[in-house]
Amino acid sequence: MTIRAVVWNENVHETENATVAKVYPDGIHGAIAAALNANDGITATTATLQEPEHGLTAARLAETDVLLWWGHAAHGDVSDEVVERVAEAVWGGMGLILLHSAHFAKIFKRLMGTPCNLTWREAGERERLWVTSRNHPIAAGIGDFFELENEEMYGEPFGVPEPLETVFVSWFQGGEVFRSGLTYKRGAGNVFYFRPGHETYPTYFDDNVKRVLTNAVKWAHNPAARVADVTDAPNVPVDTALEPLTARGGSLHARGEEGFR
Repeated sequence: MTIRAVVWNENVHETENATVAKVYPDGIHGAIAAALNANDGITATTATLQEPEHGLTAARLAETDVLLWWGHAAHGDVSDEVVERVAEAVWGGMGLILLHSAHFAKIFKRLMGTPCNLTWREAGERERLWVTSRNHPIAAGIGDFFELENEEMYGEPFGVPEPLETVFVSWFQGGEVFRSGLTYKRGAGNVFYFRPGHETYPTYFDDNVKRVLTNAVKWAHNPAARVADVTDAPNVPVDTALEPLTARGGSLHARGEEGFR
């Protein structure tokens, strides 16, 4: 089975900043998609903020097994309608991987229900990512740790819900630490947040980072059929209950009436 991945990127820094354009001439989305397409079993395409419906139409999402999301400067420009569409796809079983500054993306906040805030510093300092769950499939092929010579610092406290698993914890040259690889379950969808990826550094060309992203796509993939109508709340009439049942007390609706109660 081929996993169909879509790499979404706001594609703002690459078009407005010469430093970023030099590091990522094909865009951050292009670099990540190329890394994923180097693996058998994954087919990665891209979508950007500037496309109609941000490249994430209902039809596109229906054919997406795993969505990777990179955003930073234009979180507010993302359509609320598209955010809800992506959230429903995740609840139905689509995998979602949030990268770096996507901690502040509307979709991450929507799914987490928390501020998702943190501390930060842009100094190009060394980041050491420690594997805190050795047998986790996202960390497969990674040693006890790996290092990135230049990265932006993110520090605790990180305003997110307690994760199912913490796969990586980062230490930075300035002394801060950060939970940099977190897994969640939202509905039928698997969600992974991965911290590294500041746009002015070649993070997405690092072999360890590419391995983590490849592992994460495979982990996030749910091969089961997408759950339909995930926001529906249907009424179950008394006469269709699995066990014999007699209605008692008052009711705001006529007996057997369908709809939310």
